[in-house]
Amino acid sequence: MIAIVDYGAGNLGSIEKALRYIGAEAVLTHDPTEAAGADGLVLPGVGAFGHCMSGLESANMRGAVLDFIGSGRPFLGICVGLQMLFTDSVEMGNQQGLGVIDGRVIRFGDSVGAGLKIPQIGWNSVRSRPGAALFEGIPQETRFYFVHSFYPAPKSASVVSATADYGGEFCCAVEVGNVHATQFHPEKSGTAGLAVLRNFAALCP
Repeated sequence: MIAIVDYGAGNLGSIEKALRYIGAEAVLTHDPTEAAGADGLVLPGVGAFGHCMSGLESANMRGAVLDFIGSGRPFLGICVGLQMLFTDSVEMGNQQGLGVIDGRVIRFGDSVGAGLKIPQIGWNSVRSRPGAALFEGIPQETRFYFVHSFYPAPKSASVVSATADYGGEFCCAVEVGNVHATQFHPEKSGTAGLAVLRNFAALCP
């Protein structure tokens, strides 16, 4: 069973439907105990970084997410669910994240994307690193759907599993042990997005 963290923010219905479409058993939950018993955990996120972090705290799910990651079972972050894994974000001042990955979430236009429309909304080509689990069998330059004004800047390039270009190259997916996350929305990315979700589901026992 794959649990989707319900903390009042995120494209929950679409993610649940997409997982069920590919044949995975999926459930929305705001119960730390139910999350702890899952085979895989998905942390979605839509909106502002600080709002999502506050929602996670208010739902008493912060500890459950960190404990699950610590258990070694497969974890997937999506959009702001990726960003929250980092140390902090510059969105609306300095906002603290979960600190799973060392790095900062920064805004398009500061060094990447200068002069382009912000937020980036639409399809963009993605280049994955060899062996990246989420992108197994997915050709280079496959297009995925993005909606974001901020992106992660990890301190170590070793965590980057895929990049895209928006006025400059940026990290759009990470992989650190059992932790996988994408800045794009696989649940809104058609056949390619379903392939990413299938790859994640295949990681879950």
